[in-house]
Amino acid sequence: MTLRIRQETEQDYQVSEQVVEKAFAEAEYSDHTEHLLVANLRKSDVFVPQLSLVAEDEGEIVGHILLTNLVIKDGEEEHESLALAPVSVLPRHQKKGIGSALIRRSIEVARELGFRSVIVLGYDTYYPRFGFKPAHLWGIKAPFDVSKEAFMALELMDGSLDKVKGTVVYPKVFYE
Repeated sequence: MTLRIRQETEQDYQVSEQVVEKAFAEAEYSDHTEHLLVANLRKSDVFVPQLSLVAEDEGEIVGHILLTNLVIKDGEEEHESLALAPVSVLPRHQKKGIGSALIRRSIEVARELGFRSVIVLGYDTYYPRFGFKPAHLWGIKAPFDVSKEAFMALELMDGSLDKVKGTVVYPKVFYE
């Protein structure tokens, strides 16, 4: 396997969406529309092109990750953050470290771009290996009913969430 992670281009969109669709086709906790979410996020004002990455194995796109803007709101106060959603790897390439490589690289790019934190709703046995912790530890809440352990946050700089609390506000495109 020769893995290369790079920024997605417009020419990749169709293939990337197929990767996302196939990755979630058999997923238990999925509405199987993640590929449509990715397409809609790309057209929205929360899209950050540098944080839409693909993983290639010998020139074939086998994985994709997307981080987009969101806010954490506490009354009138708003704090910028990123949503990690989704990370996708073709089923035949899963369990080879591709998803982990995509997550690590997206975190690096987000830091380089000056973002301060990332929010994820995901497996509490998977995301902590990248430094994610339950968001409630900072007083950050999900906008919907979900397990406290599955709703996580990551500081991209030490202490960047110390004075942040409130409810995550996902962009409306997440609900379309």
